[in-house]
Amino acid sequence: MMEFLAHWGITALSLWIVSFIFHGISFTSKKSLLLSALLLGFANAVIRPVIIILTIPLTLISFGFFLLVINALMLLLVSTIVPGFKISGFWTAFFASIVITLLGLFVGMFVFQSEDHLLNVPPAHQGVMI
Repeated sequence: MMEFLAHWGITALSLWIVSFIFHGISFTSKKSLLLSALLLGFANAVIRPVIIILTIPLTLISFGFFLLVINALMLLLVSTIVPGFKISGFWTAFFASIVITLLGLFVGMFVFQSEDHLLNVPPAHQGVMI
């Protein structure tokens, strides 16, 4: 349960920061921000994988760049569902989704530190000269 709340908080924090970076994104209240973060997590967990599977040929032809379009569409979908969450257009959602992903990864590195984290550097062997 704590991990779910942490992911939700990271997503909410990322959305809040992005609303300051991009003038085309706005929230009318804290409630709309938190609901948007919750629904974005749900959309990314349930709807996004289905869309990715349905668009595999397009994703392969575009060398994976179509995944960025899917991320923007998930953000636009959530903005149409949540009252008080507004995005001015596709390109705002496109670049905002990139920033949200990067912020989520960056903050997540500090929150979810583990032994098998991808960015951990193995310790140097003592006594071995190269």
